Amino acid sequence: MMYFLITLLQDSNIEEKLKDAPDSSYGIGVFIGSMLPFVVLVIIAYLIYRYNKKRLNDE
Repeated sequence: MMYFLITLLQDSNIEEKLKDAPDSSYGIGVFIGSMLPFVVLVIIAYLIYRYNKKRLNDE
C-alpha cells in the first residue's frame, strides 16, 4: 500500500526527462537518480541482516 502511494506521488517519466535533456550526460544522472533509492534500501537491509546475525551469534 505504501509503495503504491509513493509511486503515485513520484511523477517520474524517465523517457520524457531524457527527451527534454540538455545533453547526453543528463541521462547518466537520471539513471543514477533512479537507481539510488534501491541501492540505499539494499544497503540498509544488509546492515540490519548483519546486525541481527551478529547479535544471534553472540548469545
